Amino acid sequence: MGIARNLEVEVRNAEFEKIVEDIIRHKKVRQMKKFPHHCDTTCFQHSLNVSFYCYMICKKLKWDYEAAARAGMLHDLFLYDWRKHYKKTGDRFHAMTHPAVALKNAKQYFQINRKEEDIIRKHMWPLTIVLPKYKETYVIVFVDKYCGLLEILQHYFLDVSKKL
Repeated sequence: MGIARNLEVEVRNAEFEKIVEDIIRHKKVRQMKKFPHHCDTTCFQHSLNVSFYCYMICKKLKWDYEAAARAGMLHDLFLYDWRKHYKKTGDRFHAMTHPAVALKNAKQYFQINRKEEDIIRKHMWPLTIVLPKYKETYVIVFVDKYCGLLEILQHYFLDVSKKL
């Protein structure tokens, strides 16, 4: 169970909490808790994981950790279960289309600067084709994949360990 405890970020950082507080408390963002994302991880928890790791990496590198944290929390603000999305919409390309949906929603509910916009829009690069403009965008590209992989491994690791 060690991997499960290490994966889900328990926010205990006052600076990080202050940066993303308005986002985390927002009604629409809290709706992300209703939607599964990677196996047992909700879209909200995944976004929190990504946000916190982006914050930590960018802070360590003395990059724009505030934009990284805020965009990390909003990068998957698409508000639907992507596994059922195709049946409802016919959209077979969720991986490529959801960044635009998340950005549209983020802009509707929050003030988004250009760097945050780039981070949200291009977090699925190279699927989004256009190169990221900011170094913080590259951070989320890799952190998002890393968190997704760990969330999937957590599911299968815990599932296998339960059967042993």
